[in-house]
Amino acid sequence: MTDNAWRTDLFNPVSLGALTLANRIVMAPVTRSRYAEDGVPGELHALYYAQRASAGLIIAEATNISAQGRGYAATPGIWNDAQVAGWQKVTEAVHAAGGKIVCQLWHVGRFSSVQLQPDGAAPVAPSAIKAEGNTYTTEGFVPVSTPRALETDEIPGIIDQYRHAAENARRAGFDGVEVHSANSYLLDQFLRDSTNRRTDQYGGSIENRARLTLEVTDAVVKVWGHERVGIRLSPVTPDAGNTPPDSNVMAMYGYLIRQLNAFDLAYLHVVEGATATSREVPAGVDLDALSGQFNGPFIGNNNYDLEMAIQRRAQGRIDAVAFGRLFISNPDLVERLRQGAGLAIAPHESYYGGGAKGYTDWPPGNY
Repeated sequence: MTDNAWRTDLFNPVSLGALTLANRIVMAPVTRSRYAEDGVPGELHALYYAQRASAGLIIAEATNISAQGRGYAATPGIWNDAQVAGWQKVTEAVHAAGGKIVCQLWHVGRFSSVQLQPDGAAPVAPSAIKAEGNTYTTEGFVPVSTPRALETDEIPGIIDQYRHAAENARRAGFDGVEVHSANSYLLDQFLRDSTNRRTDQYGGSIENRARLTLEVTDAVVKVWGHERVGIRLSPVTPDAGNTPPDSNVMAMYGYLIRQLNAFDLAYLHVVEGATATSREVPAGVDLDALSGQFNGPFIGNNNYDLEMAIQRRAQGRIDAVAFGRLFISNPDLVERLRQGAGLAIAPHESYYGGGAKGYTDWPPGNY
């Protein structure tokens, strides 16, 4: 064991709500795009996650809550029985390897294509504002489509999609769920005034724009209980269509976090900066001040190395740390970090698509 391991408690057990973890090292949700069009996990995915079960907690890759919520080909779902059965293989494999795994509940909102939507329908969003960029379909990369604004009377149906997915995640044997309210997808689109121009009770004021995330959280907590539900936020990341941050990040996300305290969630998981790129934030934004308003366990994420994690843990800034890309090529990342072993770096071309190569064929480290 290295001196680094001796001077931190990152490798010690911790409880996040009802989730008792072997250590404070979390596998972040990492989309790998290795699913058939039915979104059903199989033996390959079970092996992939079981190989990484030494993480204190695995947050499974973003998982579509409905056919409508889908924005990329080759991503998994959790809305039907076949998908539930596939995920059961995954959760059983992870548990057999001594790990814990939660399901991240995902609706992409406006970042989709008519090629991916049921019956070629337009994607849905808080407002009919087209995102920038391309998404991946069975025909290759295509520009995202212009969305239509959800009608007010459709919102309960969106909440029901999250509720149904949460129920399916229970059936699939997950240890909990994470509400994906980050990275400029549907819930985050409602939060930001750059993508929400509504004039009903889900738009306008900060309180109104936070309403859907809070109602979804409430619905999911009623399925799982508060101690097995976490939530992910990304206050400044411009992902999913180069979405600008809210015009008042501190007020918007500060209000949301204070309201989330009422649920007594298992954890808050925050992307600190722009997802997978930079930890820099706009002037006037203090992410530590925001996370400090949360009353429960906090998971820090984005471009961490071990030294940064040790330092921020010692400062009381984080309760656990989530690594994403490092888990791609280091299935035994926890032990490598503990022992000070070298880390493999995955080439970008191995991130998305394909089969076992670059997915389950990474060798263990030399300790």
